[in-house]
Amino acid sequence: MVALNGSVLKFKAWLCCGVFSQAMATLRLPVELVSPMAMVDWLWILHPVLAVVLIYPLTGIVMRLAMQTRSRRLKTAKQPPTVGRDHSDLGRWLAAAVVGLVIVALTVVIATHAPLDQFQGGFRRACTLLLVLIGTLLSVGALWIAKAPGLRLAFALITWAGVLGLGAQPEVWRLSDDPLSPAFWQSHYWSGVAVVGLMLFSLGARPEILRDLRLRRLHVTANLLAALLFVVQGVTGTRDLLEIPLSWQKPTIYACNVETRSCPPFALLPPASQP
Repeated sequence: MVALNGSVLKFKAWLCCGVFSQAMATLRLPVELVSPMAMVDWLWILHPVLAVVLIYPLTGIVMRLAMQTRSRRLKTAKQPPTVGRDHSDLGRWLAAAVVGLVIVALTVVIATHAPLDQFQGGFRRACTLLLVLIGTLLSVGALWIAKAPGLRLAFALITWAGVLGLGAQPEVWRLSDDPLSPAFWQSHYWSGVAVVGLMLFSLGARPEILRDLRLRRLHVTANLLAALLFVVQGVTGTRDLLEIPLSWQKPTIYACNVETRSCPPFALLPPASQP
């Protein structure tokens, strides 16, 4: 208690002498360095926001329902009879949401890379990519309502091909395209499209998974892998967010020397006015 009182007295003395106020003024960032984000910056964080707010909570719910469904099937615990249906229905929404989330990310990255008049390949390539995007979205919708196994397989493959086609564009950042490279296995993009493939399998083979024990076991294995990839996505996505500057910061950040780990200084700013 004596030590605490002494600390309080010292803190009051610092305030009286103005040391604390001067330190806070020194730490205050200039207004130019905390300016609001531009619209393109908000578009760039749309993908991680949706992942945090929608995908990961839904993933936890689906995994919890999966464990409850298995325990009910094995009769190791008494579970409500609706857990299996709830798991199947929410898993279907999760699969579609993951596919949609990746399409949103690819669309934003490609569309915001350069103005239309500076777009690589010009208007013709932009229209081609737009047609691929529309076809991929229509394929997801068709997969959702298709009943015949052949149609579900075809639409799942078309959707995955559309995602891979959009992801293969030069505007999309990939650490490496070589599976023999360590960077390939650290790539946020490649783990993301792998999750999309697993989700499309679960969505397309849903009726067969409910009826066939072998496919059900394959479904469990695939989704254990998907759960691991979701963890990888969380790590690599956070890493990539740290490497993406705001749009107005890019000229300075991209002028940095990676080898020497040095960057050109920001423009000199006037000192912050005292309150």
